[in-house]
Amino acid sequence: MRPFFPLSVFIFFLYAIFMTCAGFGQEAHPSGSIHGSVLDAETGQPLPGANVSIPDADDGIPNVSAGIPGTTRGAAADAQGRFSIPNLAPGTYRVRVTYIGYETRIITDVVVRPARGTEVAVRLHPAAVETGEVEITAGYFASVASGDVGIAEFSGEEIRRSPGSAGDVSRIMMVLPSVAKVNDQSNSLIVRGGSPLENAFFIDGMEIPNINHFPAQGSSGGPIGLLPVDLIRDVRFSAGGFPAEYGDRLSSVMDIALREGSRDRVAAQLDLNFAGFGGLAEGPIASSGSWLVSARRSYLDLIVKAVDAGTSVAPWYGDAAAKVVVDVSPAHRLSAVALWSDDHNDPDLEAAVENDMQYYGRQDIVNATAGIAWRALWSGNVFSNTTFSFTGMRFREHFRLTANGLPVLDNDSGERWLQLRHATHLRVSPLLDVEIGGDLKRLFNRYDNRYGAVPDALGNPVPAAAFVADADNTLTGLFATASLSSWSRLTLTAGFRAQHSTWNDRIELQPRASAALALTELTTVTLSGGVYTQSLPLLLLAQDAASPALPDPRALQGVLGIAHLLTASTRLTLEGYVKQYDRFPIDPSQPELFVVDELSYRYGFFTPHARLTASGKAFSRGLELTLQKKLAQDVYGLASVAWSTARYNDALGDERPRVYDNRVLFSVEGGWKPSPEWEFSLRWIYAGGAPYTPMDVAASQDARQEVLDAGRINAARHPDYHSMNVRVDRRFNFTGSSLVIYLSVWNVYDRKNVAGYIWDDANQRVKTLYQWGLLPIFGVEWEM
Repeated sequence: MRPFFPLSVFIFFLYAIFMTCAGFGQEAHPSGSIHGSVLDAETGQPLPGANVSIPDADDGIPNVSAGIPGTTRGAAADAQGRFSIPNLAPGTYRVRVTYIGYETRIITDVVVRPARGTEVAVRLHPAAVETGEVEITAGYFASVASGDVGIAEFSGEEIRRSPGSAGDVSRIMMVLPSVAKVNDQSNSLIVRGGSPLENAFFIDGMEIPNINHFPAQGSSGGPIGLLPVDLIRDVRFSAGGFPAEYGDRLSSVMDIALREGSRDRVAAQLDLNFAGFGGLAEGPIASSGSWLVSARRSYLDLIVKAVDAGTSVAPWYGDAAAKVVVDVSPAHRLSAVALWSDDHNDPDLEAAVENDMQYYGRQDIVNATAGIAWRALWSGNVFSNTTFSFTGMRFREHFRLTANGLPVLDNDSGERWLQLRHATHLRVSPLLDVEIGGDLKRLFNRYDNRYGAVPDALGNPVPAAAFVADADNTLTGLFATASLSSWSRLTLTAGFRAQHSTWNDRIELQPRASAALALTELTTVTLSGGVYTQSLPLLLLAQDAASPALPDPRALQGVLGIAHLLTASTRLTLEGYVKQYDRFPIDPSQPELFVVDELSYRYGFFTPHARLTASGKAFSRGLELTLQKKLAQDVYGLASVAWSTARYNDALGDERPRVYDNRVLFSVEGGWKPSPEWEFSLRWIYAGGAPYTPMDVAASQDARQEVLDAGRINAARHPDYHSMNVRVDRRFNFTGSSLVIYLSVWNVYDRKNVAGYIWDDANQRVKTLYQWGLLPIFGVEWEM
């Protein structure tokens, strides 16, 4: 698909804004503030009296190049753990939080805007105590003493400014060594040899099946995220070894925390960027809460129509989000979250031919979630979190083959999830913490799918089929976790999860354990292992009358890591992992293929699977090295390299590489912030070529469509991928408002990275499709 981007218009527009804003005086603008809360990371209790301070600047730039010692501005947390630091000049700050008996925490990238407050939520971990005297060290990185492995954390500001992410929370993860490189047009996360089906997403504790526009049904990927980055407070991403509270996923968990609305005054923001145009508004609810709403719409379809761009493909979509928070009492807080997206695409045959699309037709998808969360502090040692949410997705898709116009799929289906989650955390003693809880997920789906008489990927004839059914499943999970800390800097965590599915009436037992040993103040070793299971998508299971006899796919995981602080703001991490999969679905009519990879990678759910077995096995293993530098002065960055392998055994007993097996990944992302107004950044990614199955040219010519070579499944590899994205940000502060303008260029040296291969029926040959070439991205944010 070739997108429409009027580069000359973008450049002229940005130039005009830069020149206009540069002419305005910026010497008179009101100050802003930083406010938030300080809580115990393990009990959720407020830490009254915690010291919150802003380190001195040493170069005249507000806190951008400040050293740690010495402070002149700060505040103490009140009885509810809340604090406020007023009268701060607009700029980027670091916030240092200390409390006796707790590890020091330094929060970077705190942006203060004129006449606005910036929220900072701080969670402090208890410090290791050996002699009764606590040694305090700088804390730019969250503690790993709990034994968590494969963890990456990003603030909303780090996501916003990331080159190549366009504010998409999934795309920033692609700089991590644990995430394979897929395709520029997709944000699907392939984590440590898994597939997009294996990832879980949580927003404020509520599980969301898919957080993207044009979501892949039954999977977790899509082309672009539906969550505006300005709503995100921070993101915690676990690439494996996650604790027992998370179930029904095999590879990763992304936990997204939305920020609260302003409790000071009503504020607004207007945006124009790659994702679309829109804005947000926020404000207080009396003195005990806040509200926040946002809405966006894409605009490329409007430009295409306005300039009469012919057959250029321009899908359109919109989204909206809202969050309300109310402090019922100092010990009880209620919050409500709502998300909505509406996606449409309608390329005709002419557009499909022009843009090398294999299919054309109409696509209409609606995705909505609403939920409520209750946080309760029962005592100084007990707190609980409870969430209840509903998600509904409606798919109306009608596709035909571009080569001959034959119908491929008529999909009129609805999927709904009703979910209840609860967890209670108890501190039994200063050395022992226990968490118990459970989750209930009710899925009730309706499918009315009709498949055309189109040969499968290997050229085998497949008759037309209709799939009309109601499919229900209830997943019930119970879990318990105990964490024991010793005086010798050793933390042991043991967890257990039991999960029952009404679809196959099986109970899956999942033990998990981890350990963390602080060798020194600067070096920590972690070890994690466990059993993970996941139910298959109902869209796949409901096609097979015998599928209730299938067990859930299973993965046994082990992760060993070591983290070392080179400086207070620089950390080096080395992790190795092994994953052993079994009980994956195999289609006996396609014994060479690994069903879950083909579903998410190439063919979607266009080909029905009438009969499945659970004989599929796979494994992955790898080694990942990461160097991360936080914004302590004016430079930040993350560099990583990974060596890995991911393979499966087909039904014939042959071992083959999985479709996302890059083998080698190298990435570097970083930036330079010389002043509060300017920021320059870049990202460069290199990935080894992913496997693919070549076409059988003779068979494709006879069939007049793509036919894969059954004797060479995943035997060839794409050329290696590499691309550089660069970005420049400029911030203008005015009286009562601020303006941020950025220009980013993706694939700045116009590398022709291969996206895949299709059969060109007109010329009876294999045709190469390429990923995005040089692509300019711009954005404007006006904060009022």
